[in-house]
Amino acid sequence: MEIQTLNPTTPRQRQRIEAFLKRNGLRFDDMHYYAAVTDDDGEMIAGGGLKGNVIKCVAVDDAHKGEAIANTLISHLIAHANEEGHSNVMLFTKPKNRQLFESLSFRLLAEAPEAVLMETGIGGINNTVEALKKIREESEKYKEYNKECKEEEKTNLNTSPSQHHNTTTPQPLTTTTPLRGVVVMNCNPFTLGHRYLIEQAAKQVERLFVMVVREDCSLFAYAERKAMVEQGVAHLKNVTVIDGSEYAISQATFPTYFLKRLDDAADTQMLLDLDLFRRHIAPALGATVRFVGTEPTDQLTRRYNQLMHEVLADVRETARLEKKGNAVSASRVRKAMEQGDMSTIRQLVLPTTLPYIIAHLATQALQAELDTTPKPGLVDKDNNGAHRDMDYALMQRSIDTLHPYFVKLALLGCADTLPTHTSIRDIGIEAEKAMLSATNGVNTHKGALFSMGLAVVAAAHEERKIAANEEQILKERNGGEDILVSLQTTIKALAASFPDTNGTHGSKAKLLSKGTTAIKGALDNAREGYEMLFAEWLPFYIERRKEHDAHTLHKTLLRIMCDLDDTNVIYRTDLATAEEVKQEARALLDNFSKAALKDMDRHYTTRNISPGGAADMLSLTIFIGSIQT
Repeated sequence: MEIQTLNPTTPRQRQRIEAFLKRNGLRFDDMHYYAAVTDDDGEMIAGGGLKGNVIKCVAVDDAHKGEAIANTLISHLIAHANEEGHSNVMLFTKPKNRQLFESLSFRLLAEAPEAVLMETGIGGINNTVEALKKIREESEKYKEYNKECKEEEKTNLNTSPSQHHNTTTPQPLTTTTPLRGVVVMNCNPFTLGHRYLIEQAAKQVERLFVMVVREDCSLFAYAERKAMVEQGVAHLKNVTVIDGSEYAISQATFPTYFLKRLDDAADTQMLLDLDLFRRHIAPALGATVRFVGTEPTDQLTRRYNQLMHEVLADVRETARLEKKGNAVSASRVRKAMEQGDMSTIRQLVLPTTLPYIIAHLATQALQAELDTTPKPGLVDKDNNGAHRDMDYALMQRSIDTLHPYFVKLALLGCADTLPTHTSIRDIGIEAEKAMLSATNGVNTHKGALFSMGLAVVAAAHEERKIAANEEQILKERNGGEDILVSLQTTIKALAASFPDTNGTHGSKAKLLSKGTTAIKGALDNAREGYEMLFAEWLPFYIERRKEHDAHTLHKTLLRIMCDLDDTNVIYRTDLATAEEVKQEARALLDNFSKAALKDMDRHYTTRNISPGGAADMLSLTIFIGSIQT
């Protein structure tokens, strides 16, 4: 008998694992490592796998149960998880297996009728509980809050109500008020509805803990979501935003391989999550009440609320905040982001959320450009174009790396005054270093970082101005057109503070022209407020979108190539070739076909032509189009 390592990602080895599990009444589940116990003939008689620090798919053939094989197998899996840096190991299993794993040093974390969650090792849930207890102890310092509320109420009796009207101030508490409560929310992104729920809950307890779901399977990363919440509830003195529990169980983390009926998976996952909260999270915080918003549309969330009432002692639901008869929800915000409907977004979120949305729209614009396939001479899903040092995966890694810096730039721009050139430059330098580190020194998005970075700062600053006096500004401005004029003016002002550049493709292209033609580099175009973009390319793009043209991005790229003095093309070839590119783009746009575009791609790849400047302007056009209203 020996233990063999199998790779679940290799088709043949996966088939072997699947056959063994099927023989033992289990299904295959996502794993990165699998250990197989084999007999003298090489037949698998037991096995178990790992996904991170979670043990999965453990089975022992009936003929070999009682031979202590399980002990050897589990010890091996724990040791392997420890080698990979996991000090504690968890597993989900059937309730009937609880006693077996308890004998192997596992302790119960949560249970449901169809499953139990157990763990072993150092730290684990105990570390989480201790951290929450410290947060609770820290909150004890604010017990004087209730006294202050009552003193403020007395003061209000002697003053005009209009002088002290504040709908977000929690009401004075009574001796029957629960001391502490919890709200658990995802906030993808943080909306006016989330703030409303928190405000209503904060009125009913002495201290409210807001726990942001830690799991990163949302559009907005955990760090962004938590920051949005913290900024959005900073005015509430009795609210503490805390880290999400690493022990939250979701559809993404809960394995279903041992359930007889997959229909039981959702309820089992929810019940385990609620039992974890009831056993560990709530007691550590000293919380006796859980607050939740009503769920009018999503069936799973509505079911979770129903189970919450059955499992927890005190659950209080608050009706969703509505705007114009519709519930305010994060899903509506995400839909508006897809549609480029900034006017709707403003109605649904706080001003403090807008910089994060702007940063995501910028990242999505870069992603949309990369995903546009085919493109002439450029990296796309089909090939690397004229680039030997880049491919799709590298470009994707670059975009992912740049995103946090777009967040920083948006937050920088969200101020009453325009940020200085130095502050913008410093973030840009950080971003460029991170990009080059992620791409092993390959310049994937330097030009896009400059143009998109300026636009992100400008867009965030414009939203700050609107938020400061929304009704008056939107009244004065003639819809989206005047918003674009103001945005363009702000971009010009930001670019004007940047000194002339040396060593860029644009500056080198100017040298190549030897003064025979007025070549404009990236900084020149920015200083002019991207005149062609606002006057020609953006209207062209918007019109194609309105017509639901399946080739909107391909045609917009060609439209840009018709006009732009692409310094990337000039730098890689010469001025004459750059003029040919303009003419060929015009001809293809006048008689467009995807087959002809593929021919252009092959032709440009052979001739080392890469219209990278046009690609940057396509990204910028998409971004401006997403924030124009």
